[in-house]
Amino acid sequence: MSKLPYEVQTEPVTPLSVLSLEGEVIDESLLPDLTDEQLKEVMYRMVFTRAWDERAVNLGRQGRIGFYAPVSGQEASMIGSEYALNKDDFICPGYRDMPQLVWHGLPLYQAFLYSRGHQHGGQIPQDVHVLMPQIIIGAQVLHATGVAMAFKKKNEKRVAITYTGDGGSSEGDFYEGLNFAGIFKLPAIYVVQNNGYAITTPFAKQTAALSVAHKAVAAGIKGVQVDGMDVLAVIKAVKEAAERGRNGEGATLIEMLTYRFRPHSMSDDATKYRTKEEEAEWALKDPLVRFGKYLEKKGLWTDEDTARVKEEAKATVNEHIKKAEAVEKMTVSGLIDTMFETTPQHLEEQKADFQ
Repeated sequence: MSKLPYEVQTEPVTPLSVLSLEGEVIDESLLPDLTDEQLKEVMYRMVFTRAWDERAVNLGRQGRIGFYAPVSGQEASMIGSEYALNKDDFICPGYRDMPQLVWHGLPLYQAFLYSRGHQHGGQIPQDVHVLMPQIIIGAQVLHATGVAMAFKKKNEKRVAITYTGDGGSSEGDFYEGLNFAGIFKLPAIYVVQNNGYAITTPFAKQTAALSVAHKAVAAGIKGVQVDGMDVLAVIKAVKEAAERGRNGEGATLIEMLTYRFRPHSMSDDATKYRTKEEEAEWALKDPLVRFGKYLEKKGLWTDEDTARVKEEAKATVNEHIKKAEAVEKMTVSGLIDTMFETTPQHLEEQKADFQ
């Protein structure tokens, strides 16, 4: 019997952490190579995203946007992972991953249009390397695999990254994508944001595996587990995964251990399956507080900076929601016109009926 080209993991993995809960560096050798200005930019984006999320929840309650999936608590895994990429790397997101798209270049007002179901929300600018959020759970894993295959065939030093939750790691598409990436050594990064629940289903009922990261073993790719509430750990892990992909060393599965402070969606009641004790425990790991303490000790960030960014975010969100609301409303005829270069006769007849 031939020996497997990798070691089967039978012991729990230790998540990568760079910062303690008090913002102290655990091991200097683990720090990603970032300048002071870059550190401040990461914090700026995290604070901005938290304020944007809070405003978006209210906009949803007012009926000014459509479906919205809250993100507060997941800023480290979202913002940190996108920041670790190059702008020509490609993002294949799930429906909660709008922050990564916006920070990668998608105009914010288009993100609101997407939520409102407007077709212009999906008309991505030519120089923004993203797909629109995938609603089918796990299907984005296949999309990223295909994009990564294209990069490999073209000998381009680019990576494709995709995101799903712990529930998505139970989908068939997830395993198919990883298997394909393993066979062809694709420049792909598969991020599983494990917040402990697939809507109401706890992770312990999702899988018998010791962790999501262990699932990389069967695909023959690298698997790592990361403290997803530690933005520096996230940046380090994704930078290393991207470098491996660009160097032809294959794909990486990254399990981010994180926690979303708000419900799964605005129609979800998390109090029915999460305890106050659990929420309080995770609140101590708030990525903004933790990273903020680190920056404060370095003299790079203050409470005044946080307040300033929050006000800027509120003003920016208000500006972009007004811009989204000012876009001409969709019509059935207009939708049909954008679907085909030459509209088929039966659709021309339908257009005439609508008009």
